[in-house]
Amino acid sequence: MLDNLHQERVLILDFGSQTTQLIARRVRESHVYCEIHPYNMTAEKIKDFHPKGLILSGGPSSVHDEGAPMAAPEIYTLGIPILGICYGMQLMALQLGGAVEKAPMREYGPAEIDIDLPGDIFNAIEKVGSRVWMSHGDRILTLPPGFLTMARSGNSPAAAMADPNRNFYGVQFHPEVAHTPCGKDILENFLFRICRCRPAWTMKSFVESEIDAIRQKVGDRRVICALSGGVDSSVVAVLLHKAIGEQLHCIFVNNGLLRKGEAETVQRVFQDHFEINLIYVDASDEFLGRLHGVTDPERKRKIIGNLFIEVFEREAAKIGGAHYLAQGTLYPDVIESVSFKGPSATIKTHHNVGGLPERMQMELIEPLRELFKDEARLVGRELGLPERIIMRHPFPGPGLAIRIIGELTAKNLEILREADAVIQEEIEASGWYEHVWQAFAVLLPVRSVGVMGDERTYDQVVALRAVESVDAMTADWARLPYDVLARISNRIINEVKGVNRVVYDISSKPPSTIEWE
Repeated sequence: MLDNLHQERVLILDFGSQTTQLIARRVRESHVYCEIHPYNMTAEKIKDFHPKGLILSGGPSSVHDEGAPMAAPEIYTLGIPILGICYGMQLMALQLGGAVEKAPMREYGPAEIDIDLPGDIFNAIEKVGSRVWMSHGDRILTLPPGFLTMARSGNSPAAAMADPNRNFYGVQFHPEVAHTPCGKDILENFLFRICRCRPAWTMKSFVESEIDAIRQKVGDRRVICALSGGVDSSVVAVLLHKAIGEQLHCIFVNNGLLRKGEAETVQRVFQDHFEINLIYVDASDEFLGRLHGVTDPERKRKIIGNLFIEVFEREAAKIGGAHYLAQGTLYPDVIESVSFKGPSATIKTHHNVGGLPERMQMELIEPLRELFKDEARLVGRELGLPERIIMRHPFPGPGLAIRIIGELTAKNLEILREADAVIQEEIEASGWYEHVWQAFAVLLPVRSVGVMGDERTYDQVVALRAVESVDAMTADWARLPYDVLARISNRIINEVKGVNRVVYDISSKPPSTIEWE
């Protein structure tokens, strides 16, 4: 859909950098729409995309490696401004007639650059000693014809280059990372001074545009949405409701593995406040029955996933006549299914409810598939969703089942639910909720000796897990203050019957995962 929002757009070609998504996020934070595509996108398809600018990402390869990823040479004849970042700069230099050599000393981490040619992408950037983040083993030996050196560092005679006549620019460092303080300004100089983009990509304009698009696509047909209470499905539900009202039918399945009060909150917010058609299904007994005696985490996941599909299909059939299935697919779900080495054989067709589209033979509608998580949260604010839902920590699809190590029982679920409620209350009260990616309780298959009053106890152990992360690909344990940890521990031991010990998980990812199962 090429509308006013997307006419001002930039294309990023991905050469395998771990920070390619970060480039896209930085561009969108400047209110310019962009998309990531594999490096081998043809020049014809790039032309059809109508980008106002092209960014070549970094990557782990050397341009001299056998099989190194190469862009189509024709991209340099399209008349589109180009910014090459790290590997992208070296590739541009090589493909346009310059020379790239192995640097005598690799350059990783912080560095300082001195700017020889201010202006253009370096407009209003400190000329001497600007801090940047390097990550490369090669460097430019000879610039291509028509190029000038814009900046240099101690290890890179050409830390930035430019051919202003063709609007081609290259930087050896990574402007997209926080370790390059001037990076946002450099990217915005490229977007606004070089590409002449207008900052039209806002979540308010997205909501208005998407509501119109949904109405046109859906017409008078019905849409079914699986509502979990998480950020993504909640935003989708309210957005669709704004667009098509009574034609939307949401199904919320209580699998008995939710946090304390979660089922009631979802019903109150969506049924009472937004007045959405909400079908509430309490399938707790069904799920717990299937999970009886199961201890293997993968078996738990499969049982829960398959049963969810059964219950969802059963309830959806009662509605009848629905043409669309709505899902909370986000942009990372879309691009992670496309290798930087080229389009994969199949693109993801599911997000929250794996397997449903094929079995139900309904057409997908994915209003958020262009958005990153933080953008989805901004849409939620535009739509008036409660802050508690917008900023909700990620919660696994199998719920509390994978936070009980070992057999799942009603008693263990109650213990974990109460312990987890204490953690949520104290993390929020301390002001740490928005500073951690996740904080939760894990019930361990361990009993320990304790003394409560004058009695000896032999009760269960709860582990507290709190991590800081940006995207959950990596995570570090949160350095919660001792007084917060003390309050959590004291409350759980005093208030949750059956627990006499609380431990704090200080493992990072990798090597550990965020969840225990």
